[in-house]
Amino acid sequence: MNKLYVIKIGGNVLDDEKTLHPFLKEFASIQSPKILIHGGGKIATKIGDKLGIESKYIDGRRITDLETRDLVTMVYGGLLNKQLTAYLQALHCNAIGVTGADGNLIKAIKRPVGKIDYGFVGDITPESVNSTFLYFLLKQNVVPVFAPLTYAGEDILNTNADTIASVLAIALSKHFDIRLIFCFEKEGVLKDVKDEKSVIRNLNTDLYQNLLKKGAFHDGILPKLENAFMAIRSGVKEVLIGEHTQLIANLGYETKGTLITA
Repeated sequence: MNKLYVIKIGGNVLDDEKTLHPFLKEFASIQSPKILIHGGGKIATKIGDKLGIESKYIDGRRITDLETRDLVTMVYGGLLNKQLTAYLQALHCNAIGVTGADGNLIKAIKRPVGKIDYGFVGDITPESVNSTFLYFLLKQNVVPVFAPLTYAGEDILNTNADTIASVLAIALSKHFDIRLIFCFEKEGVLKDVKDEKSVIRNLNTDLYQNLLKKGAFHDGILPKLENAFMAIRSGVKEVLIGEHTQLIANLGYETKGTLITA
């Protein structure tokens, strides 16, 4: 099976050209098939402030009312997505910037209203992905760059970028040998939040459950770990959580971050 790298970058990389440009150069240099998924919440908040659109959060999750939905569609699907695509093209990487609505790539269900009304937010599963079309794009040496937006009917929906990355990896695991990579600002998953050197190099299900019971993980890393283990349980071979500056080092056998396997 061909190797496929599904790589997700977050706000801290996108925010700063000094980190973004070296990252994109490394990404463009990867010879195997690859997909990039980006977030952009901090930039959306900044632009929203300028436009007088207040960002509302509950438990760290953005509430996407109609005005906010239009904002994130402009910022994620327009400004950020096209800047990344143009930069990759300049590096001779044949990228195509997409949302879930393009080519029916990811169809979502608008999150039902429970105790909290999250508004225009999409929930997705691996079955939501048009993996046939995505496989065709990858086989044509096209590099999809996903904005964190999906759709249901005529509604564009704000959708968590980590979840999009996991779901794409699972949906394509029948066609490729996949390493899903979450890039962020730390070297990997830390055993002790106060100690940057306490990176857990290898993490499997048993060790994860064990450390989870002990409350070892910081709240911020838990959603990434949940997405990582959902992917592993569903046929993805490897998940790597590591620093954006070490992308090339984290592609091979000897990795610098936290390598997660079944």
